[in-house]
Amino acid sequence: MFKIPPIPDKEYFSIGEVSQITLVPKYTLRYWENEFKLLSPIRKSSGQRKYRKEEIEIVFKIKDLLYNKRYTIEGVKKCLIGDKRKKLIDVSPNLELDIEHMPDSKFLRDLKDELKHILKLLKK
Repeated sequence: MFKIPPIPDKEYFSIGEVSQITLVPKYTLRYWENEFKLLSPIRKSSGQRKYRKEEIEIVFKIKDLLYNKRYTIEGVKKCLIGDKRKKLIDVSPNLELDIEHMPDSKFLRDLKDELKHILKLLKK
C-alpha cells in the first residue's frame, strides 16, 4: 500500500505548497478539483486556494490510484466515493477500555455498562 509522506504541521497550504509536497503540478491540482468533489479547498476572498491536511491526503490517494494503480478518472471517483461510504458505515464503537487504573473507575465502569446497553438497544 502507498505510504503518505509526512505533511508539515500547518492548518492551511497554498496550491504551490501542495504542488511541492505532492509533486503534482498546479494545473493538475486545479483539474482534479473539477473532477473530484472530495477535493475542494477553501477559497479566500482573493480567490486563492487554501488546502487542509485532509485534502493533501486525498491528493496523495488520487495520485497513487491514477499513477501507481493505473485507475481511470472514473475508477478513482468510484473508489473515493466507496471509501467515503465505507468510513460512514464502518464506524464501530470500541468499548475495550482499560478503566481499572483510571481515576473514578467506578463511574467509568458504570458509563461503559450504560453504553453497552445503549448499543445493544440500537442493534435491535
